[in-house]
Amino acid sequence: MWRRTKSRPHPAKGKPGASRLITAAMTGGAAFGFPDTGTPAWPGERGRMDETVAADYGRSWYAATAVAAPERPPLAFDVDVDVCVIGAGLAGLTTALEIARLGWSVVVLEAKRVAWSASGRNCGFVLPGFACDPHRIVERVGLDRARRLWALSEAGVAYVRTMIRESELPAVHPARGWLDVSKTDDLDEMQETLSLLAGDFGAAVEGWPVEQVRELLKSDAYFHALHYPNAFHIHPLNYALGLAAAAEAAGVRIFEDTPAREIDPAGVRKRVATPAAMVRAGQVVLAGNVHMGELMPRLAETVLPVTSYTAVTAPLGGRLHDAIAYPGAVSDSRFANHHYRVVDGDRLLWCGEGTCFSRDPRKVAESSFKPAIAAVYPQLGPVEFTHAWGGSMGFAIHRMPQIGEISPGLWVAAAFGGHGLNTTAIAGNLIARAIVENDDNWRQFEPWDLVWAGGTSGRLVQETRMRLRNRRETVAAALAQRRDRKRRAAAPPLYRRSDEETDGPPPTDWAEVRAVAAAPPTEARRERDEDEPLRPAEIYGRRAYGDPSFGPDDAPEPPNALDWRRAKAIEDRAGGSDETAPGSSPQRPERPRSVDSRHGRPSGR
Repeated sequence: MWRRTKSRPHPAKGKPGASRLITAAMTGGAAFGFPDTGTPAWPGERGRMDETVAADYGRSWYAATAVAAPERPPLAFDVDVDVCVIGAGLAGLTTALEIARLGWSVVVLEAKRVAWSASGRNCGFVLPGFACDPHRIVERVGLDRARRLWALSEAGVAYVRTMIRESELPAVHPARGWLDVSKTDDLDEMQETLSLLAGDFGAAVEGWPVEQVRELLKSDAYFHALHYPNAFHIHPLNYALGLAAAAEAAGVRIFEDTPAREIDPAGVRKRVATPAAMVRAGQVVLAGNVHMGELMPRLAETVLPVTSYTAVTAPLGGRLHDAIAYPGAVSDSRFANHHYRVVDGDRLLWCGEGTCFSRDPRKVAESSFKPAIAAVYPQLGPVEFTHAWGGSMGFAIHRMPQIGEISPGLWVAAAFGGHGLNTTAIAGNLIARAIVENDDNWRQFEPWDLVWAGGTSGRLVQETRMRLRNRRETVAAALAQRRDRKRRAAAPPLYRRSDEETDGPPPTDWAEVRAVAAAPPTEARRERDEDEPLRPAEIYGRRAYGDPSFGPDDAPEPPNALDWRRAKAIEDRAGGSDETAPGSSPQRPERPRSVDSRHGRPSGR
């Protein structure tokens, strides 16, 4: 229940549509099973932006193509709620939305604007997994627990996809697929990762040979790749703005320009002081990521801020499609360089160059991105950038997200760098379940403690490590390309012209790969003798995975481990429960009032 010290009308009243995003938006999602909601909402010419928006979100292409959103007022009166969320990024908004959907009162405090930092400035890749290498996760917690964590990461991807589709979020522009390509010819690493993910984890991933990669990415810089068919990329700022609108529709109150100055986490009712008012809440969620320094200095010291840069080219026309025929996202590095995707039909969005110390985005685009694009796709010719910006991500030393309860009733959701769109969805759902239902699934992340990041010395060490890793990658890539050129120069021609000057067939192995790639997913593979060598298609593997958002398939999508509300509704209907009638929503769990012995904290009021 809300309690105010003085009466003040909400500024959205009397202004139709002020509390939600406008429904008119740019086209692009309908082809992938998402709503197509019309034309651009941004005032003025496309690509230009209001100075206020530029100040809030940076001069990014995302800000220039953002849908309209209300400016929410700062908190000016004391409130008493069940949960206070600090930070209106993706993690905070998801947490608030899911708690509100379960019937609890929630307030979100944002020091600036909704999604003004990394949540609205990132590359827009919605990927399974974590920033931490999956082999390291297995070493840390064992195969069974690592498999459950991977399932959670896939559920995070499914949550974002479902949110876009069911809430009909405008101008998010989802496009399917992610290629993690290799710039070296060493196949062992990819085979090892493919064996772990596709074999042990049962993940939706397949290996692509060099020829298949280069058929879609017309570059000699690339070799084999891992393809994730259920990953996708989006307009992250519009997704975050849509998430905020959905949260407000569920009853969440969001206050912008309201920094949390001080927090008293002791007692049953926590107190959060803001410049003009006080918030009292039974639970507090710290979702400020790298911006928690003034409020919680010791917590902030466990997160390493890394600034990544993004730039968008001017329209490139048909030459872009001649170079890049893949509609999904592409990553060509294990670390910070580089990631890219086609946006707006014929523009190239390029990001990377992560650094622990901020630089001028324009200089990064000119000095780093231009040479990188020229090296990978020389056929594009000179490119010019219309937008360049940076965004600070948070990384823990172990590269896993920080999700959990750090003291009774005080929760943290941070360190989502590298895989922020899926891991923020995980954090929001797990913390909501923990607060409302006393669910313990958040303990999957307990093995990764809050570790001091080393302060300025730690940033210097990490900066040096990143530069050395990138340098080693660059050298390894150059050597691989040299070997590749020598092999092709020494190899016999793929086929010889006959006397009649007619072309002969392509080599058998690649013809088989192409045939398998083109075959329907239900085609059965022939039996192979024990001594018969593996064909290329069998080495790399090809499987079909369901993805209802992007069209029918013959294999079901993995269960969404985050969507417990639907799971409960299905269980109740299947079991003939009297509490939930067929076709109705599941009954909200009753708010417990006693102290929970598992967590040692009051649950609710």
